Amino acid sequence: MRKVQILTDSCSDLTPELMEKYGVDYAKMNTVYEDKHSPADLSWTEEEVHALYGIMRNGNRVTTTQVPMDEFDRVFRKYLDMGRDIVYIGCSLKQSGSVNTARVLAAELLKEYPEAKISCIDSKHASMGEGVLALDAAEYANTGKTVEEITAYVEERRKYLNQFVTVHTLEFLRKAGRVKASSAFFGNLLGVKPIIIADADGEQAAIKKVKGRANSLKEIVSLLKETITEPEKQTVYVAHADCDKDEINFVIDMIKSEIPCKDVYVGFIGPIIGASIGPDAVAIFAFGKEITYRISDK
Repeated sequence: MRKVQILTDSCSDLTPELMEKYGVDYAKMNTVYEDKHSPADLSWTEEEVHALYGIMRNGNRVTTTQVPMDEFDRVFRKYLDMGRDIVYIGCSLKQSGSVNTARVLAAELLKEYPEAKISCIDSKHASMGEGVLALDAAEYANTGKTVEEITAYVEERRKYLNQFVTVHTLEFLRKAGRVKASSAFFGNLLGVKPIIIADADGEQAAIKKVKGRANSLKEIVSLLKETITEPEKQTVYVAHADCDKDEINFVIDMIKSEIPCKDVYVGFIGPIIGASIGPDAVAIFAFGKEITYRISDK
């Protein structure tokens, strides 16, 4: 049986350590600032993290690109030439066109590698939500599952991966066209912080507002506590956009005191998601109740 390689992209916000541990690789998107395209490398340092968010804090906008076709070609061929099949788990199609680009390329590559199988999956998530699905898929693949079995598994699991995010402002997401919300959410109400989820269609949806930063951090933990299932069997993942360490420790301590999870993992919101969501965002992820909310129904 051919080995299956799990791939993701820069939106996954996985660290090199996690990718090495689980045997996951990724295709790089690009950030664009002052007309300069830079690969969105997830091995960035704390200094590079602070520099990117510093640009945004100074009122400048950083934009992004999807995964270029030649980057997909490079990564896919690397593993096809090793005799592996591929499952690529990409950023939600509501946020990026990368999965569709990958599907076009896969159809062409399969003409050259007719013995291979390639599956390109819309994760319906971004940031560590996408990343956690890739890690989950890698563990499943290591039990000897086929491309078809892994694809069905991920498409089912994505329904239960819950995300709760708070940001200081929706302005960055609004400019990037990455959030769905009523006009009331975009009002500049002093001290009011929005709460965002990934809905059932993969939209980043603002669902409520909370007064004050501390209360918004408490709210995302409370929402996860209500949603998570079998917490003792899983890790809660926390991703943040260059937040103050005391704030992140506050979130970690709340999670550990409120949710009997196996572990808490903390990482940065990477350059692609960071360019859209802005500095000081905090996101938490875990598997739980099925996501049924659709902002399109509201």
